[in-house]
Amino acid sequence: MTIEDLPDFPLEGNSLIGRYPFLFPGSDSPVIFSISAAPMPSDCEFSFFDPNDTSCQEILFDPKTSVSELFAILRQWVPQVQQNIDIIGNEILKRGCHVNDRDGLTDMTLLHYTCKSGAHGIGDVDTAVKFATQLIDLGADVSLRSRWTNMNALHYAAYFDVPELVRVILKTSKPKDVDATCSDFNFGTALHIAAYNLCAGTVKCLLELGANPAFRNDKGQVPADVVPDPVDMPLEMADAAATAKEIKQMLLDAMPVSCDVPKPVLANHDRVTSKAVLTSVGLKLGDRVVIAGQKVGTLRFCGTTEFASGQWAGIELDEPEGKNNGSVGKVQYFKCAPKYGKEGSF
Repeated sequence: MTIEDLPDFPLEGNSLIGRYPFLFPGSDSPVIFSISAAPMPSDCEFSFFDPNDTSCQEILFDPKTSVSELFAILRQWVPQVQQNIDIIGNEILKRGCHVNDRDGLTDMTLLHYTCKSGAHGIGDVDTAVKFATQLIDLGADVSLRSRWTNMNALHYAAYFDVPELVRVILKTSKPKDVDATCSDFNFGTALHIAAYNLCAGTVKCLLELGANPAFRNDKGQVPADVVPDPVDMPLEMADAAATAKEIKQMLLDAMPVSCDVPKPVLANHDRVTSKAVLTSVGLKLGDRVVIAGQKVGTLRFCGTTEFASGQWAGIELDEPEGKNNGSVGKVQYFKCAPKYGKEGSF
């Protein structure tokens, strides 16, 4: 969604608390600040704000410069601004801004902006990592999303290919948050976003941190499916084509074996042995598998059961998204922690 697409309605930040938070020192409720333009020196010779310029510094450190104006400065996508995210961000905090407050135009928090500012070639990764860590220590909520893009901090870090920030964010997140979806990307995950944008470093990082390479978006696509096809790239994009091939292979290599096997594949399905079942689908106990295109785990059991006919698989899931501890009824088919067990028929 572009700025031009934004709906025209009064913003929450137009309230007194949004414009003048210093009048409400006891308020910890995050607010949305009103929209403002970036302040510029009257004799400015350039079209962007430069914190290294003396005239710009006078504006930046002037207590009269509002939070809304400082957010407007952060929106400028130039190295001079993005490489000084910590200096500008701390000035915003000094003016009484809550760490989870939002820019009225983009609905982004300081952490969202920081995840963008780590982009290679425009920002400074080390500065972004240090400031993101500071914000999280101050209570920044890594799960908050911009209402315009539906992206959270992890999605921004993935989009701008900053694996260093991906690690910082996931260090304080719940395990399943690595696969949080985003509606602006067909309800794909950060791994889908990184794969589509050819962010090889972030794809590798996300896989190392447990991202599910078999997660399907609303179009039924796994991350490997959204990697741009190198065949469609012109010759001048040879480097991008090579990156696309690398990412595609990386994602395919990480794919667990699917446990969703149609019954017609197996002859005499009700009488076949468990060993024959596993051999026919190229599996063995202990293999990594995926169920229903999303849930990933380890194959712990294969065989007949007392609760239903046919051959059944017992999976120990990576996350507590199952129904049991490996037992059904009074029969223990395999052992795992409660809610990590899941059964599926072959």
